Amino acid sequence: MNAPPQVVINSSASTTPSTHRSTGPSTPSRIMGWLSQRWLPLTWASVLGSYALAALILPRGEHLNAIGDVLQCLVPLFAITGLLLNSGSADWRNDVFWMLLGMGCGMWMAGQCLWTFVEVIQHQPVPNPFLGDVIFFLHPVPMIGALAMAPHRKAGEMRYRFGSIDFSLLLLWWVYLYLFIVIPWQYVWPNQNLYNKAYSDLAMVQNMVLVIGLALLAFRSNSGWRKIYANLAGAALLYSSASLLINMAIDRNAYFTGSFYDLPLIGSFLWFGSAGFLAHRQRPASEAGSEHRRENWPAELAICTVVSMPMLALWGLWGSQAPLAVRDFRLSVTLALIIPAVLLVFLRLRMVDRDRLHLLRKSQESLQDLQRLQAQLVQSEKLASLGHLAAGAAHEINNPLTGILGYAELLLDDPMLGERPRGLAGKMRDQARRIKHLVGNLLSFARQIPGEKAALDVNEVVKGALNLSHLELRGNENIRILDEFQPGLPAVHGDANQLIQVFFNLIDNALDALEEAGGGELRIHSRFDRKFVVVDVIDNGPGIKEPRMVFDPFYTTKPVGKGTGLGLSICYGIVQEHRGRIHCFNRPEGGATFRVELPVISVPLSIPLAVPASSGKS
Repeated sequence: MNAPPQVVINSSASTTPSTHRSTGPSTPSRIMGWLSQRWLPLTWASVLGSYALAALILPRGEHLNAIGDVLQCLVPLFAITGLLLNSGSADWRNDVFWMLLGMGCGMWMAGQCLWTFVEVIQHQPVPNPFLGDVIFFLHPVPMIGALAMAPHRKAGEMRYRFGSIDFSLLLLWWVYLYLFIVIPWQYVWPNQNLYNKAYSDLAMVQNMVLVIGLALLAFRSNSGWRKIYANLAGAALLYSSASLLINMAIDRNAYFTGSFYDLPLIGSFLWFGSAGFLAHRQRPASEAGSEHRRENWPAELAICTVVSMPMLALWGLWGSQAPLAVRDFRLSVTLALIIPAVLLVFLRLRMVDRDRLHLLRKSQESLQDLQRLQAQLVQSEKLASLGHLAAGAAHEINNPLTGILGYAELLLDDPMLGERPRGLAGKMRDQARRIKHLVGNLLSFARQIPGEKAALDVNEVVKGALNLSHLELRGNENIRILDEFQPGLPAVHGDANQLIQVFFNLIDNALDALEEAGGGELRIHSRFDRKFVVVDVIDNGPGIKEPRMVFDPFYTTKPVGKGTGLGLSICYGIVQEHRGRIHCFNRPEGGATFRVELPVISVPLSIPLAVPASSGKS
């Protein structure tokens, strides 16, 4: 038997000459370091040596049985400790792998405790067949289930959402095999020789499945995980050999607890524990390059178990030479266990169908989002072109507009001008100034690069957005816009262009709702509330169908071509970037309210926003 891998100690510090005595490690420190690195081999040597010494010195009897039984109860505990040390990682597959291995050792320890109870507490020889044989037989099942976890593969490569059902089918299949092959010769048609042969053969097949599975994992992995899988496969092979030797000795009535037959068995559990401690010390990472190994053998094996059950029943009914009572019992067991097996398969298929429907819905939603995104990209290109066109047109308008303002000022300064022409010249100047402010707001709104944040007067920002929204009214006399601005609001820190975009979108949505209702009233109300400047955009339109979803991307109730569902989500992002809050709700008397809350700053206004003071009412 190969000893578990050991850590090589760098002894250069002890062999290299030193000029100062005080720098070298002391003798007790070197001894402690040597022991800390070689405690696993020392544990092996002390446990196996003590057991062999007891088998040599003590005569066969109760004292030797007690020592052997107690030690065989403690050695699996060592294995469980070493295996479960690795179950505290962030990868659930790694945790399940080590916990299932620990569960298998724990089941064997439970069977050994029952053996110890009969032999040490009750002072009776263990019968053959033994009641705890089923526990000894089933303990490799969790270990075989652990093989499906394959923790050496990259996290996220495999998703075993149906692992519990597959494991239940696997466990049910091994129980069925035990009931079908072994139990008839224990209770239905008692025959100790046939029972011993059936149990030994079936247990050997089961153990070899575990050994081959671990060996395949070792062959398909690299570096650190290969060494760990190889140690686990070696421990499983040693246990399989020990179990075969013990079962053969029991069949010849040559086995007794404390004999040399137990040494390979104890060594196998020491090896399992050592493999766990080795993995805990090395902590191998998941391996890259194994993405192509997407295997679904646990599910396929689980389905094969169900298919094999009626085939075994047919063989037991027509192809077996067993007594009629045994054949009837095997048929009854098959009929009894095939029902839960079929139910598990049906449940698995239902889960698969539900999962596929969920994925199909997600795919459809993703496709719709991609289509909306494509439409939005096309619309964005159009808006970008219109923005460039508007910017160029605004610059061209500014040139003659400057001349109009200049000539109007000259007329107003002319003392020879009459009263009526002077009044007309003043109206021309006011309207020209208004056009200039609108052109400035259009240029500011069309900017692609956001400006720097500064102290802002929210009232002026909202008035700028209102001036732009008047262009959307298109002479609709059924819509009235009322502003209720609280004077002297504290300043907020923000980007004027982005906030104009927020309030313009909110006002524009409200105007669309009022147009849909045939007219109504839009009120914009600003106030100071604790540490926030609050702006309410209130309309008496039809209200919002789903207030919780209005800020979701691509959510829109407008007809196709009217909106893309991104305006309010952009507003939400801008307000969040300004560390504010935005939400909406329906009013009890009808209509909707959008509320924007922006945190205030204590400094005075440093850079006033160049927007007109008058909002205009219609």
